[in-house]
Amino acid sequence: MADSHDNLRLVRAALDVFRAKGAEVILHAGDVVAPFAAKLLGAYERPVHAVYGNNDGERAGLAKAMDIAPGPREFELGGRKIVVAHDLAEISDADAGSADVIVTGHTHSPRVEQGRPFRINPGETGGWLTGRATCAVLDTEKLEVELCELGAP
Repeated sequence: MADSHDNLRLVRAALDVFRAKGAEVILHAGDVVAPFAAKLLGAYERPVHAVYGNNDGERAGLAKAMDIAPGPREFELGGRKIVVAHDLAEISDADAGSADVIVTGHTHSPRVEQGRPFRINPGETGGWLTGRATCAVLDTEKLEVELCELGAP
């Protein structure tokens, strides 16, 4: 997920999707925005890892509420090296070259590009900018992505 921008209703909807799909780990590619939204993510029953986005101003408060750090961050999930950043421009050629999967946000537009690395932008969970609220579920074994619609903002 990415770009949730404090839309608690749609963050809850995304978490419900992840729960229903059996997601083991949640990655947030930036722009949680406020600590009250981070508390909701931090209280989720599965691990949630995030990177800061360009609208995440109150970083100390966010860090107290959830696992969030500057991007890019690397994770080993399902035997795959996954690199997460808010903006694709933050990812070096070296990081991109060694990654199996790159997850970014920032553009608010969902996009999936197959190849090596596999690139995923889950779109905006908050739905404020485009009017389309989405998240994505990655099957690390098959390298398949399901883009999930969350409803109207």
